[in-house]
Amino acid sequence: MTQRNYTLLCDFYELTMGNGYLVNGMADQICYFDVFFRRVPDNGGYAVAAGLEQVIEYIKDLHFDADDIEFLRGKGIFSEEFLSYLKDFRFTGDIWAVPEGTPVFPQEPILTVRAKAPEAQLIETFILLSINHQSLIATKSSRIVRAAKGRPVSEFGSRRAQGADGAVLGARAAYIAGASGTACAISDKIFGVPAGGTMAHSWVQMFDSQYEAFDTYCKIYPKSATLLVDTYNVLKEGVPDAIKAFDNNFGRDRRDVNLGIRIDSGDIAYLSRRARQMLDEAGYPHCKIIASNSLDEFTIRDLLNQGACIDAFGVGERLITSESEPVFGGVYKLAAIEDKRGNIIPKIKISENTSKITNPHFKTVYRLFDRKTGKALADQICLYNEEIDDEKPLEIFDPNYTWKRKTLSDYKAVKLMKQIFRDGELVYELPTLGQIREYCKEQMETLWDEVTRFENPHDYYVDLSQKLWDIKKDLLDGNGRGGN
Repeated sequence: MTQRNYTLLCDFYELTMGNGYLVNGMADQICYFDVFFRRVPDNGGYAVAAGLEQVIEYIKDLHFDADDIEFLRGKGIFSEEFLSYLKDFRFTGDIWAVPEGTPVFPQEPILTVRAKAPEAQLIETFILLSINHQSLIATKSSRIVRAAKGRPVSEFGSRRAQGADGAVLGARAAYIAGASGTACAISDKIFGVPAGGTMAHSWVQMFDSQYEAFDTYCKIYPKSATLLVDTYNVLKEGVPDAIKAFDNNFGRDRRDVNLGIRIDSGDIAYLSRRARQMLDEAGYPHCKIIASNSLDEFTIRDLLNQGACIDAFGVGERLITSESEPVFGGVYKLAAIEDKRGNIIPKIKISENTSKITNPHFKTVYRLFDRKTGKALADQICLYNEEIDDEKPLEIFDPNYTWKRKTLSDYKAVKLMKQIFRDGELVYELPTLGQIREYCKEQMETLWDEVTRFENPHDYYVDLSQKLWDIKKDLLDGNGRGGN
């Protein structure tokens, strides 16, 4: 895809604030912003973080072209001092983030920016759109993959995605969270997401008979042939014609050929059971049955509970758009500033809606794992310079129920956030997409089934350290409050 300069992909008020900071002598004001989300989509128990690699590429290329500056000059509201400042603009700050593929939970930082105010404000929009979009699709993909219980799930949604980037990056995010591949060829070229596909109904309709369409396809692709059997009638014509084409081209003893049929409509549970019986009786127990047609995690779960004989799934619009809840809801909020001596001054946003009250200060996140089972027990949000001594018992509480306390022992504390940029320079070694995918799989296995179930999942503990809670309470009580 053509590389574009996305520096102006920002909300216009980022520019008006940047101009205001400069004119008001605040261009060098160091500030801290957190990216976090308030609620898991689909009322789930967890989300999957994704989109960091695209944030990194954006930050590395952050600059204003001459025509960008002329465009802004044409608005007639920006000072020449600001426009001159933009000529040599680059990101010089620090960024920390959880690695892509990490299961994450509400209210905890996914990404933290420490930078001069104009820089920190300018990058807000792109960071949010990248993290929000890919985390949404990765989260939905994870749910669908879990519902399939080990059966491959291929992402089929390009034609229903919200634009080209929605298709390409959506396929990437789906693969991170466990999808086996994609129908989107360019995602394979750019990212290495395995692309695959067979035929559409139009292929079948192009021929004088369905059998001729199947037989021709088998001859063209003698090592792997999956035939779409629902163009006319699945059981009366589709499966029998597929068996006939297999007989003519491969024979029943050829186990070195990947054979399959795909069902894209009708009562898939019933049709797949009957198709399985017909294929087995014809001597093709090794022929796979693939199902598609407006599937999601709940439909897949129900199909398998009804005894559907399905070996793999193709999932389109309900994955690539996260149709059931198409907004992730990540936000970018000021958490602190630095004074001229480098002291960190915490800031808080207060709301009558308690879920919108922010956690102040420069923070980090620890995940606490049971040493015996390896399962994640809780997360604790701490001040940036706090260390958890996991040789000592730790009392945590559920912030939704402050009376609900739990004492942890025999646990291991792991810091989740990694430094990505230092003084504007990339210091993080980007993993390959395959490594991100494997990491996500490993981390998902640390979550209890109670957290990952679809209905009424267990509330995973996300706690504030005592030091951080004391600072937050002090600000809430009005002692040194700094509003966002």
